[in-house]
Amino acid sequence: MRFLYYFAACISKGRSATTTIGQKGARQTRKPGYFSPLHLFEDRKPEKHTYKMGNISGGECGRRTSKSMDESECEIASPRIRLKDGRLLAYRETGVPKEEANFKIIIVHGFGSSKDMSFSAPQGLIEDLKIYMLLYDRAGYADSDPNPQRSLKSEALDIEQLADQLDLGPKFYVIGVSMGSYPTWSCLQYIPHRLQGVALVAAVVNYRWPSLPKSLIKDDFRKGLVKICLFVLKHMPGFLYWWMTQKCIPSANVMEKNTVFFSERDQEVLKRTPGFELLSENKIEQRSVFDNLRGDILVGFSKWEFDPLKLNNPFPKDEGSVHLWVGYEDKVVPVELQRHVMGELPWIKYHEIPHGGHLIVYDAEVCESILRALLLNEEPAKYIPLPGTPKLITAS
Repeated sequence: MRFLYYFAACISKGRSATTTIGQKGARQTRKPGYFSPLHLFEDRKPEKHTYKMGNISGGECGRRTSKSMDESECEIASPRIRLKDGRLLAYRETGVPKEEANFKIIIVHGFGSSKDMSFSAPQGLIEDLKIYMLLYDRAGYADSDPNPQRSLKSEALDIEQLADQLDLGPKFYVIGVSMGSYPTWSCLQYIPHRLQGVALVAAVVNYRWPSLPKSLIKDDFRKGLVKICLFVLKHMPGFLYWWMTQKCIPSANVMEKNTVFFSERDQEVLKRTPGFELLSENKIEQRSVFDNLRGDILVGFSKWEFDPLKLNNPFPKDEGSVHLWVGYEDKVVPVELQRHVMGELPWIKYHEIPHGGHLIVYDAEVCESILRALLLNEEPAKYIPLPGTPKLITAS
C-alpha cells in the first residue's frame, strides 16, 4: 500500500471535478486534483460517444474525438460499414481497384495501431500482381466503435462481415501483424472455409496456450510481465490508467525507447518512421482509448476457448497455405516460442528474418517476400531456417 500512496502523491493537478462514493454511500464531489487510493481500483465503463452521421459507406460521416459525449460531434472521413450488432467498422482500401484485382487481402493491425498502419510492400509489385488490400480499424480503434463483448470469435466474425459487405467474394487472404495475429488465429478456428491463405507476421504468443511446454517458458521473463499485467488490468485498472497518464515519472512511452523490447533494427525503424506511435501519452489519456487497449490485451492474453496449436490444416489439399514470419532478433516474442509453434503445426510454412526484429513489416524486402510466398507460393530461401538448428541458416 505504501507503493500506491507514493505514486498517488505524484498525480498531476488540474483534473476536472467528478463525483465519487464517500462513506455510508453518500456522494461527494471530487475537487480538481483530488485523489483517493480507492480510485486505483475503479473499473470505469468506456466513455460514450455520439456521432453526427452522414452516409456510412461514403466519406461523409462523423469523426470521433476525445471530448465528452455532450461535446463529441465532429466529422469522420473514413468509410465505415454497419455490423449486425449495430457497431460501425472503419476501413481503408489500397492497391489496385477491387474489380481489377487478382488477389484480395485483409490486413489486421496490431496493438495500439490502426488501418493507417504501414505494410511496406513495393508499389510496383502490388500493381504487377494486381493486389487489392483492405485494412480496417479493429473494434474500438480509431474510427471503429468499441465492442463491449469483444472475444476471439467476435474478431473473426468482424472480418467475415467486412469481407461480405465489401463483396470480396467467398474466399480471401488474411495477414495478421503482431497483436493482430490473435484475430487471425481466430479466423483459422471459426471461418477456415472463407480463407484462401493466411500470413502471421511477428505473431504474439499467449503463454496460457495449454500446448506450450513449461520447460520452454519457465525462465522467460515476459511470462511474468504478462501475468502481472493481466492481474493489474483485471483488478486495478484505475491504477494502471493513472500510471500511464501521470506526468511525474515516465511511463506511457517507456516501452517505445526500451532496448529490452526492441532490437537495434527496430530502433532504426522507430527513428526513421515519422509519426510512429505505440502508446503516446496524448492517446492514452483518453479513457475510452485506454479501456479499449485494456480489453484487447485481456482477450489476447487470457485463456482461449481453443488451443491454436491443435488446429487442423485448413488447406489439406494444398489449395492454400499458412505462413509464419518471425524476426530472429524479435525481443517481444522470442524466436524459440515461434519455432515451437512451427514444430506443433508442421503444415505452417515458417520463415525467419536473420536480422529482423518485431517491426519487420517496415522492411520492403520482407513485405515483398510475404506477398510472393502467400500469393504465388514462392519460397524465399534466405528466410527458411533448417528445423531444429539453434542458429539461423541462410542461403549464400
